[in-house]
Amino acid sequence: MDHDHADMLSREDAVERVLDGRERALDRLGTETVALDEIAGRVLATDVEATVDQPPHSHATMDGFAFDASADYPYEVVDREVFPEDDPGTLDAGQAVRIATGAPLPEGANAVLKVEESTVEGSELRGTDLEPGTYVYERGSNVEAGEVLFSAGETLSPKDAILLRDLGVEAVEVRARFSVGVLATGTEIHEGRIDDLDSPMLAGLVRSWGHDATYEGSVPDDYEIVEDRISELAEVHDVLLTTGGTSVGKKDYVIRALDSLGEVDFHRAAVRPGKPIALADLPDHDATAFAIPGKPVGAHTITSLVARPFFTGRTDLPTIPAEFSHDVGLGPEGFEYAIPVTLEDGEATPLGHADSALSVYEATFDPSVLSSSTRATRADGFVLTERALSAGESVRVVPYPAVE
Repeated sequence: MDHDHADMLSREDAVERVLDGRERALDRLGTETVALDEIAGRVLATDVEATVDQPPHSHATMDGFAFDASADYPYEVVDREVFPEDDPGTLDAGQAVRIATGAPLPEGANAVLKVEESTVEGSELRGTDLEPGTYVYERGSNVEAGEVLFSAGETLSPKDAILLRDLGVEAVEVRARFSVGVLATGTEIHEGRIDDLDSPMLAGLVRSWGHDATYEGSVPDDYEIVEDRISELAEVHDVLLTTGGTSVGKKDYVIRALDSLGEVDFHRAAVRPGKPIALADLPDHDATAFAIPGKPVGAHTITSLVARPFFTGRTDLPTIPAEFSHDVGLGPEGFEYAIPVTLEDGEATPLGHADSALSVYEATFDPSVLSSSTRATRADGFVLTERALSAGESVRVVPYPAVE
């Protein structure tokens, strides 16, 4: 295997590969049935189709009088009132009936005149001119029987329970959660000389994305041990996240081990920090592996940008506008840079700039050093850019809660 910089993918292309890997991984998962209060973050296993029209009947959206608006005033007000729990009955031509908000419209009615726009003298109703459908929530206007409202593979959110319950659905079939093993590599970590800063963070991200994560310890920089442990964990987990050992050093064995056990889909994305990420399919183990670079801030950045779609199905990156506070240059061209920033009063200050609370670089963004700085985690978000930024220019900040 020979991965050089010519193989480096753009972030968008890497995400497309990741989404393809997600489909393969979802196909391997079993299913389970969950109640609507447990659907947040779960992936639908089957389509959900409406079996009846919703609403099943037209009803009033205002207190007032229901009648056929294609006729002319005056209307004869019948001596009854329709409430939400009532059988609305039928109106004859030229008749109107008092109706409450939420009540079903009688057959023969197609509009509602608001009380405050009406005048009743004796039994005769007059009011403003109306078009049919005024203040009426019409039958089937929300959902028509036979419509597919949710598709297999879709990730559900709490608000989806509203429509599902309205469809009469009490529980849905979803894919099982991914079982994810997190494995740290590196002799210095394995022997306890350096703390493992990545694994707790990665496990937390996986859990925040709705899946199960287990810390599986560490391995030293020994090729046979690395390969054997990856193989063992791939037998018991759907997904494996390794940290460290993804670069090109003599003891960076992870990519070589993944290539031996399966197929490395890509190695390196044109994002800094976090460039040497890799995705691999391990078909003999029915597993997927992500090799995450070891520097903690870089690991968080690249996992949030590239691996997150695998777990969530989402590729969006919500942003908020801000004004950039300093001139910041970039390193080599051909990369998308994620610059951590703090936000205050609409101003984005690059955390790491010499004038910020963390002094790492003077004028040119330094992702290599910054990705190792634990203080950089105090940023509020990051700005993605492929060009130098100037003080005073408008930027879009991706807040960390949007990707976590």
